[in-house]
Amino acid sequence: MDLKDLEIYKISRNVSTMAWEIYEKMDWQIRKVLGDQWITSIDSIGANIAEGFGRYHYLDKNRFNYNARGSLLEAIYWTELLKERDKMTAAQFKSFISEFDALCPKLNSYIKSTKNQASK
Repeated sequence: MDLKDLEIYKISRNVSTMAWEIYEKMDWQIRKVLGDQWITSIDSIGANIAEGFGRYHYLDKNRFNYNARGSLLEAIYWTELLKERDKMTAAQFKSFISEFDALCPKLNSYIKSTKNQASK
């Protein structure tokens, strides 16, 4: 399997594209205070999935998968904060939450399947 075929990677890249469309329109102060943290956490999800995918040992793979999950939860936090502060529309927020809701269980399943490689 190729990294680009991995569903969690596809979702993370889509979320990143969605986020950059919003981030690029933020003024300097909002970027500095909220946007930089948000975009970094979102981009970190896919980056950690990719790095873990390239590792050989399941423990090494999952160390990065756990980082991806942590970044996902951080991204949810910042997304909620941006919505509460009216820096994204309700429709945009709903799209992000929908993607996050799809990604979270798939990432957890991927972590579990990677752990199961140890028993084979």
